[in-house]
Amino acid sequence: MPTSVLPESGLPAPQKPRTSPRSVLLWTAVALLGAIAWGVLALARGEKISAVWLVVAALGSYAIAYRFYSRFVVRRVLQPDDRRATPAERLEDGVDFQPTDRRVLLGHHFAAIAGAGPLVGPVLAAQMGYLPGTLWIVAGVIFAGAVQDMVVLFLSMRRDGKSLGQMARDEIGRAGGAAALIAVFAIMIILLGVLALVVVNALAHSPWGTFSVAMTVPIALFMGFWLHRIRPGRVVETSLIGVALLLLAIVGGSWVQNSSLADTFTLSPTTLVFCLIGYGFVASVLPVWMLLAPRDYLSTFMKIGTIALLAVGVVVAAPVLRADAVSDFASSGAGPVFAGSLFPFLFITIACGALSGFHALVSSGTTPKLIQKESQVRMIGYGAMLMESFVAIMALIAAATLEPGLYYAMNAPAGLLGATAESASHAVAGLGFTITPDQLTHAARAVEEQSLIARSGGAPTLAVGMSEIFSGVFGGTAMKAFWYHFAIMFEALFILTTVDAGTRVGRFMLQDMLGNVWKPVGRVNWKPGIWLCSGLVVAAWGYFLHSGATDPLGGINQLFPLFGIANQLLAAIALAVCTTVLVKSGRLRWAWVTGLPLAWVVAVTFTAGWLKIFSDDPKVGFFAQRTRYADALDAGQVLPPAKSLDDMRTVVTNSTVDGVLIAVFLLLVAVVIVNAAVVCVRAVRSPGGSATTEAPYVESRIELSEQPGQSGEPLVGARS
Repeated sequence: MPTSVLPESGLPAPQKPRTSPRSVLLWTAVALLGAIAWGVLALARGEKISAVWLVVAALGSYAIAYRFYSRFVVRRVLQPDDRRATPAERLEDGVDFQPTDRRVLLGHHFAAIAGAGPLVGPVLAAQMGYLPGTLWIVAGVIFAGAVQDMVVLFLSMRRDGKSLGQMARDEIGRAGGAAALIAVFAIMIILLGVLALVVVNALAHSPWGTFSVAMTVPIALFMGFWLHRIRPGRVVETSLIGVALLLLAIVGGSWVQNSSLADTFTLSPTTLVFCLIGYGFVASVLPVWMLLAPRDYLSTFMKIGTIALLAVGVVVAAPVLRADAVSDFASSGAGPVFAGSLFPFLFITIACGALSGFHALVSSGTTPKLIQKESQVRMIGYGAMLMESFVAIMALIAAATLEPGLYYAMNAPAGLLGATAESASHAVAGLGFTITPDQLTHAARAVEEQSLIARSGGAPTLAVGMSEIFSGVFGGTAMKAFWYHFAIMFEALFILTTVDAGTRVGRFMLQDMLGNVWKPVGRVNWKPGIWLCSGLVVAAWGYFLHSGATDPLGGINQLFPLFGIANQLLAAIALAVCTTVLVKSGRLRWAWVTGLPLAWVVAVTFTAGWLKIFSDDPKVGFFAQRTRYADALDAGQVLPPAKSLDDMRTVVTNSTVDGVLIAVFLLLVAVVIVNAAVVCVRAVRSPGGSATTEAPYVESRIELSEQPGQSGEPLVGARS
């Protein structure tokens, strides 16, 4: 059979695989089942439907997307070459660059990207109904989020694992690159501070959660040494030992909570802040194989296991979706959970799980320095993002299966609900829903909480929803409290893995930035630079975290309203870099793969940013909120959430800072996009005249064995 050659790379073109009748029947069945599920969800009018249909629609869509669309992007757009040595092989140093088994790396990457977003965002967005959120989570991940993660991972891998900001500087130019570096690093610090605060709030005064999460550190160290020093390459054996120890840690946490050791592991928010800061520094400077990769891999078993168990619970119990398909708040924009209409605020609230700029930092941070073979970017980049999207779907189901009255009693602001069950019941009735004071009290007692009123933020709601589903299958009503506290611990573990990996990514980013000024700092194997940059990163997010943990209106709490837009602005920068590189490398015909998601996220974020700056609604616009509180302060009035005139002054300051920062971020991203557009136009006009910064080709010396049914994907590495 003759072999054609790809003009861009000079490599043999991939041959079109033969499709068997069995494969055609299988994928036809998957497509039909998914289509039926989507039809049920779309055509339901007033009647209640089972949450099982959401699971079927999502899984069917993911399967088809991975089998066909991701394969198309890899074969036609990226064109990986397993004969080419990756930076993990060429630059191996035992600290940051280390060829890592694809299964371990998939676990690390998934744990690093899957933080608070896929758990909390869908829960909050449930106020607009389950259908808009489901559509965005599934369609967004297939055509935007997973594509971004995979393409950024591939491009960074081809550039010695450079960070997103440095790639922007190298590919777009000094002006756009400088704007990207500043914006990316500033947003990174905000995201890490917010994520760390969620962990602190989840673990504070929780001996069970603190013990279980703390035990994952020595377990991960054991796994790291076992896999790389004692029994090299024995991934399955190491995994079994690690999972067994993790289960013991979880069970032990429940025992600790009811023992004399409870006081030892009952930590205050301030103590947890310093523990997190210390852990973040250590995780950033230790060799990646020793702590970070095995701990994230271990956490993945907990994450995937819990979500899979939740999916089984949904299928077995078949809970009914009690939320509306599309609520009135979607069009009115007057929702009590968050203000603003469906467009653009749904797409800002649900970020991780659909499209998240933070993922681009991980895909250009730790992961490209660990990948063994280029073909693995599909499984790790695209596959891990599909896994996170399913987490988001399950979180949405947990919220949508709750009684709407309980949902709004937990997520509406305290100023609206009041402090008692009676006042909360009355306020919820004003929103058009019903829940009695007795029902509120009973719901709190069932999970052994003093109150569930105004437990906003999404995490407690998710825990209650998970406890409802789990108890319906495993243990009955008597187990609700167990499953609730298990879910709280699970959320803390889920998010902490993003904090440690994010700190290391921040260190890479800062090293790249300072390396433009002084070359030695930019060398990732120069230990003084590693320690200095790690210390600066943890000091930056640690300062905001400490202030936020001690002041409800200060520190990272001040910047929390920027979280959603800032995260999506990162995605805009990442997709702009991807599109620019595709155009410069002669792949203009495929630039739409990242160009269309770029156009969408720019429309969403800039619309949201404009409204946040110029809206006259104090619930939406930062400066409108500033004016309202400043006028009230002049009149000597105190408005919630402030409790004193000093709090009122803090709210005025916070609103001003948020408004100014969002304007600065929008300006920086606009500079990046404009510069990227100029570079693309020049590349189109002068083909071949715009060289990219791709590292030179080096032949790989790693040979990987194959396993039947793995489609030639590498399994275990060994140098030849």
